[in-house]
Amino acid sequence: MTSHVTAHVLDAARGVPAQGLSIQLNDTDGNAVAQSVTDEQGRVSSLGPSELTPGTYRLTFDTGAYFAAQNTACFHPEVVVTFEITAPDQHYHIPLLLSPFAFTTYRGS
Repeated sequence: MTSHVTAHVLDAARGVPAQGLSIQLNDTDGNAVAQSVTDEQGRVSSLGPSELTPGTYRLTFDTGAYFAAQNTACFHPEVVVTFEITAPDQHYHIPLLLSPFAFTTYRGS
């Protein structure tokens, strides 16, 4: 079963998927909905329930621990992506392109 929200992290500096990166999903009140760790492909397909109510959510990527495990200094110890679920019948995929000193994200498919 795939969750309503999924993520994919690519380590752009190394040119590989970011395996072992912890991600937490929180609701608008800051309550933890789910937590997971990226697999060998840098993906998280099980991050919370198969359906979430419309509202604002946050994904927190623990980039500091990820880079520390590689003995690499980084500027952003965490990346927080705030997004809004407006259509509960749609899937929300959030990719993160990551390097020690920059990141970018977008709504994936």
